Amino acid sequence: MSHFRTFLAQHRAATYCFVTFTLTWAFWFATVYPAAIPLLQAGQNPLGSVTTTLFVGAGMFFPSIGVVLTRLVTGEGFGHAWIKPVRFRRTWKYYVAGWFGPILLVAVGAAVFFLLNPGDFDPAMPGFVRLSQDQLATSGQAGSVDASHIQSLGYAQLALVFIAPLLNCVPCFGEEWGWRGYLLPKLTERHSSTYAVVVSGIVWGLWHAPIIALGHNYGLGYPGWPFTGILMMCCFCMFIGAFFSWLTLRAKSCLPAVFAHGAVNGCVAAPAMFALTANPFVGPAPTGIIGDIGFIVAGVLCVIALRKRPTP
Repeated sequence: MSHFRTFLAQHRAATYCFVTFTLTWAFWFATVYPAAIPLLQAGQNPLGSVTTTLFVGAGMFFPSIGVVLTRLVTGEGFGHAWIKPVRFRRTWKYYVAGWFGPILLVAVGAAVFFLLNPGDFDPAMPGFVRLSQDQLATSGQAGSVDASHIQSLGYAQLALVFIAPLLNCVPCFGEEWGWRGYLLPKLTERHSSTYAVVVSGIVWGLWHAPIIALGHNYGLGYPGWPFTGILMMCCFCMFIGAFFSWLTLRAKSCLPAVFAHGAVNGCVAAPAMFALTANPFVGPAPTGIIGDIGFIVAGVLCVIALRKRPTP
């Protein structure tokens, strides 16, 4: 047993990934899939019910559970756990960047998309109105709210993106303590910062595979489903993960990444609200190659900055 524990301790990053993937995927296959498959067979959105939404969201806590179990199994303890502010008088700027940076980068990607496709932009929020009307129809309330009221509600919701880091901080901590607060530092102990950033981002993207296969972010029925969507998710996570990793390594805490993750979750769907047509693989949402241009540029710059100065 002691030799086995020593082996796990020598490969903490791999141990962590195995524990986290096993727990999360087992949970999703046991909860999300039984609820989603009947909806899929009925031609409905398999992730559109309250039940599947809650189960998918609950999966966000397993990366942190994986941290606890890995630290216990390997005998590492909880010394520097990357969850406390460190030298806050010097690192506060990374918390601000984590809070507001993603909102700016999502806006940049959306702006580029609409500049390239000006005919797709409509301030009347056709995407949000259409989605809301479909949801009302599904619940048997078709026509109960007119388009102008839905549009007003959409603009009101946009204001919430600025407090999304706070509203989403608990579930996002569930992920970020794992990916940026544990896996990333373990990888940097043995590899370059570039390797650690890229690998941790790809691992994070792969972790989403079971729900990507059910339509999360990229829908269903596209060419190469579900592998094309999984590949795109890995790319998306790699670039936004580079920004999150830069925040974490500079602040010596995963808390700025928690805020950044919460900000992304809060505004990821906002650009599509203004689009007449939206393609999750292209834009205007940051899950698409054009919509993600802000994070792509920021991610590359963050990797360069970490190569030049790995530690603050």
